[in-house]
Amino acid sequence: MDDIDGKIIGLLAADARRALADIGAHVGLSPSAVNERIRRLNGQGIVRRFTVDTDPEARALPILAFVWIALPERGDEAAFRDYAASHSDIEECHHVTGPWSYLLKIRVGSLASVEAFLTGLKAAGFVARSETMLALSSPVPGACVPRGA
Repeated sequence: MDDIDGKIIGLLAADARRALADIGAHVGLSPSAVNERIRRLNGQGIVRRFTVDTDPEARALPILAFVWIALPERGDEAAFRDYAASHSDIEECHHVTGPWSYLLKIRVGSLASVEAFLTGLKAAGFVARSETMLALSSPVPGACVPRGA
């Protein structure tokens, strides 16, 4: 991967639907050369997917919460990961260091939905203890854009 690839990734991170000609104009390549680089980056697993950024308010999901989870001592970690991968409220799941097992990012429609989510985790036997933090606002959403953007 070179500097041009880094710039292409940054441009795609800002707008995955950006035209190949526009990207090429920014990095000094033809649209076909840009397309070939994107295919190579995808084939190498550097670019894993293209996503859609939606407005949570428009989707009636105004509540953003972060949930720290400590699995039970003899908990089934594989079952928890399967649960997390298939649960529609979970936007992100991170295996972490320290006193917690996982950090979950959830997006739901109400505070009652946060409570229902936690109740479901506990009923499934995935929680020895948990801590939940609500995001009051996100002043810099999507701020993590790769260098070279």
